[in-house]
Amino acid sequence: MQDLNILYLQSDLAWENPSANRNHFKQVIHEHGKGHDLIVLPETFTTGFPVDPAPFAEPVNGETTSWMKQMAQDTGAVITGSFLLRQNNRFYNALLWVTPQGEVKTYYKRHVFSMGGEDKKITQGTKQLIVELNGWRIKPMICYDLRFPVWSKNRFDKNRGFEYDLAVYVANWPSQRSYPWETLLLARAIENQAYVLGVNRIGYDALQNFYSGNSKMVDPKGKIISEAEAGKEVCKSIAISMKSLTEFRAKFNVGNDWDNFSLEL
Repeated sequence: MQDLNILYLQSDLAWENPSANRNHFKQVIHEHGKGHDLIVLPETFTTGFPVDPAPFAEPVNGETTSWMKQMAQDTGAVITGSFLLRQNNRFYNALLWVTPQGEVKTYYKRHVFSMGGEDKKITQGTKQLIVELNGWRIKPMICYDLRFPVWSKNRFDKNRGFEYDLAVYVANWPSQRSYPWETLLLARAIENQAYVLGVNRIGYDALQNFYSGNSKMVDPKGKIISEAEAGKEVCKSIAISMKSLTEFRAKFNVGNDWDNFSLEL
């Protein structure tokens, strides 16, 4: 039952400037990334949000994917975060999960933000992603997905146990809605009996939206065990314990009483 060592990066983003953002994160990752199992970047970490995807969207084997593979290889850690991706003449807000061995898995944002016009430009994803890392089952999601408890819902099987142990939300979540961000991260951890990590950006974008970050790790009891200072560019290291998770689930397993459900898209 191995602990999972995570580095999460709460950072400002250079507006619509992929090379500047990659160079910035490269410096931070090379300085702090080694010794971790997982490194987490914010949503649309190459451009900021929202943007017209056409000038910036990349193929899945494009420059940012190659960059993520190099960062993973350099540090020995899985790298994850989302950016704008083009596939089959469609645009996606795509989270990539990139291993040091060069394996790439992709999650397309399911809940595109219609109030911000994202639905006019970005195609919805239709599939959830569960990945495994050092014995941990991890479910990565993107920003607005946090508001939808059915999409985030853990499952429990008496033979196989819990579907996931850690949920990760990468985000560009504006500060005027920071109360729901912080509250929902706690709620998702408690209701799913899992660790929850939310990684948000900071700073102003070109549309004068302000982001305060408020990135944090929440344990399955709803306790904040790591938190980035609001408005500050920081990288935070946290080790989460499978032993503690297993013991808590064994002692207070609400999974036995959960409702079975099927998800219709």
